[in-house]
Amino acid sequence: MSHGRIIGATVTTPDLDAALGDYQGHLGLRLVERGTVSEALANSWGTPGSAGSAYATLQPVSGHPCLLRLVEQPVPADFVPVRTYGWAAYEITVQDVFGWPAKLAGSGFDLVGPPRAIEGLPYFVAMQMLGRGREMIYLNEVACDTPTSDLPRAASPVDHVFIVILATPDADATCAWYRDRLRLDIGGTYEIEYTMINHAFGLPPSHITRLAMMQKGRMPIVEVDTYPDAATVRPGPADRLPAGNALVTLEVDDLDALDLPLIAPLLVLGGKRTATVRGPAGELIELVELGGT
Repeated sequence: MSHGRIIGATVTTPDLDAALGDYQGHLGLRLVERGTVSEALANSWGTPGSAGSAYATLQPVSGHPCLLRLVEQPVPADFVPVRTYGWAAYEITVQDVFGWPAKLAGSGFDLVGPPRAIEGLPYFVAMQMLGRGREMIYLNEVACDTPTSDLPRAASPVDHVFIVILATPDADATCAWYRDRLRLDIGGTYEIEYTMINHAFGLPPSHITRLAMMQKGRMPIVEVDTYPDAATVRPGPADRLPAGNALVTLEVDDLDALDLPLIAPLLVLGGKRTATVRGPAGELIELVELGGT
């Protein structure tokens, strides 16, 4: 347990039972809890319209303390993945990534990027898929650590979210915000031919995207991607969670020590102080304080 660690990732989905069939039945995650979003929690996110929405939380069978939360809500008709600012994707460490396309046949996941090594990034092999809520999920088999970070090997066929990808108009300003406001470290920076982004925006295959990694020590946390000028704010009702990849939950040492404007006053959940903030690209970041009762 340490400052900055990813302990949760939330997606919105139009059919919770069907999504559970995908994440629990096909990916093999373990159901932890089902319920409805409380008014206090919805208000803490700044999304009062989410109160009463059905949700479920899941955990990898490895037991890693990172929960995937599914919240039921309609998908905006005009929501197109990989074209808006905010949380763009969640990366999950897995075993045997090349075997996963066949295992997901018949599920609600839509394979949009088959497993392949990325030139200039020899540290892992990833595949990309969309869920029923048009959330982007990367299944990522780690090959080795990077020069600046340690990448987790999966302890179960599908393990935990270990990197979250943020789409932003200005990577430098965003990295500075995470450094100064959340006390994270700026890690490695890369320039790659990012197939997913180039395809989404109709750019030539040779177009280069600059990305940077925010981490704590050698623990990777947020990949910050600079999106083209054609990117937009994510569509959907202002009082509901963002569509798709909706919210990321991080552990922090001390909420009082962070220079952050909270969306709503602190609340206590499970004996731990919790609050949510908006990041520079409009992303929702739920912060849970270490320790507690």
